[in-house]
Amino acid sequence: MKQLVKLWERPSHDGNGFTYYLLYTDENGKRKQKSLGHSDARKAERQRAQFERKLQMGKVEPGSLKLKDFLEDSLERTGNQIRESTQYEYESAMMDFIKKIGNMDYRKVTLAHGEIYRQTCLDKGNTPATVVKKLKHLKRLFQLAVNRKQLYENPFKHIDMPKSRKKKIRVYSDAECRSMLKNAQQYCLEWNLHYRPQWDLMIIVALTTAMRRSELLNCTWNDVDFEQQVVNVTPKENTKKTWRWDIKDADERTLPLTDEVTQLLVDRQNRQPEGYPYVFVPVARYDYIQKLRDQGKWKFSDSRLKVVNNFTRQFEKILKTSNVKKGQFHDLRRTAITNWFANGMSEN
Repeated sequence: MKQLVKLWERPSHDGNGFTYYLLYTDENGKRKQKSLGHSDARKAERQRAQFERKLQMGKVEPGSLKLKDFLEDSLERTGNQIRESTQYEYESAMMDFIKKIGNMDYRKVTLAHGEIYRQTCLDKGNTPATVVKKLKHLKRLFQLAVNRKQLYENPFKHIDMPKSRKKKIRVYSDAECRSMLKNAQQYCLEWNLHYRPQWDLMIIVALTTAMRRSELLNCTWNDVDFEQQVVNVTPKENTKKTWRWDIKDADERTLPLTDEVTQLLVDRQNRQPEGYPYVFVPVARYDYIQKLRDQGKWKFSDSRLKVVNNFTRQFEKILKTSNVKKGQFHDLRRTAITNWFANGMSEN
């Protein structure tokens, strides 16, 4: 594809330096130049590529944008409206599609290409559920292009998804829950809570409120209303004391607490040193995360995945000592919700 934007090193008046300029032709065929105001080569090339993509979307023939450029443009337009993890999944799906179909013009993608890709993934050994996930990501990217008037129709609109058998929801029995709590208490006694989470309390709160793992780990004392006996699930801003965190699906809500859980939280707060805002983040871990933040090494996605080190490994150890076969922390949420329905709660 012909390069629409070029870089020009314009010498300074004294001849001792230069400034990068963008050279391009506008929609009326007039040659233009735009100063970038610096002499950083890498930064200038990045700006040139970004400006070229914008020109491509507005002035080149439909179908001339390759899939890789289409992906970059789409993610750039979407920005931080979606999670970093979702951006990564979109990118992985598109790059896998390109690997199998080729880096073709995005407007030339058809339903047939989607069907070939689907079968190739299945032949490669991907599970039907994995293939469905990839196809949904691709479908969403092309739908965004339709919404932005870049395409007339989504080529994945009518694609048939592979049939997959739904997995049985894992629900812990009352006996398993009791065993988990007993062994979680013992696990906490063996370790200084300065370094490890209070697992027994976290499990009880999860079974009581059906809060997700990241919701628990990003819960602060300001979220707990002891007088009303409720906990508020709210997003967090990036402040001196807290890191930015967003709730899945923007699902803000207020959840009731039992007398027992409220008292356990009171006891927990009384034991925790002042100046530590998070309910379940160990003191030593909080101090370490604050150092990472000061060094610029803490990313937005870390608030969902890295608040507590070896979280899954620790929980699996509790399951093992409790003689509970196969399970995840998220199954506590499923157990709580199942119990609510069993006790007469309606979907409304």
